[in-house]
Amino acid sequence: MTARRQERNGLRLAIAVIAVLGGGFAFPGLDLTALAATSERIVVDRYTGLAIGGFDPVAFFTDARPVRGVSEFEVSHDGVIWRFSNPNNRAFFLADPDVYSPRFGGYDPVDIARGVTRAGTARLWLIVGERLYLFGHEDTRAAFAADPARYLREATRRWAALKEMLAQ
Repeated sequence: MTARRQERNGLRLAIAVIAVLGGGFAFPGLDLTALAATSERIVVDRYTGLAIGGFDPVAFFTDARPVRGVSEFEVSHDGVIWRFSNPNNRAFFLADPDVYSPRFGGYDPVDIARGVTRAGTARLWLIVGERLYLFGHEDTRAAFAADPARYLREATRRWAALKEMLAQ
């Protein structure tokens, strides 16, 4: 291979790398939480293995906002790693994980009501009826907030069948 051809191939590779990296900037609305596994019963980040992206599920109730958990306060429950921001939140979760973990495993309840599983994100959330719900889009959160009873009725009906199709 000539030196000129090697230079040309190197330039092509550089252009390809820039195009791939630049592609992420071309889609500012791209929600990287869509990279969560949508084949598990609980939404898990496919790269870290953390439930709900490593956010502390108890903090939604105690701090009324999403708070990142830390590795110092993590626990494995239902085959998933949950992180907490402090030891008290970890203790609260372990005492009653069904209360603090997001309903429908962290999947968007509006999409569950439609019969599909779409991972919710900790940045789009609501607490309704003392349960945490995560959403994949702002419009589904708004629809749910406007009529939670309607979506919960249908999502509850469909969740049993959808859950059986998801890996444990």
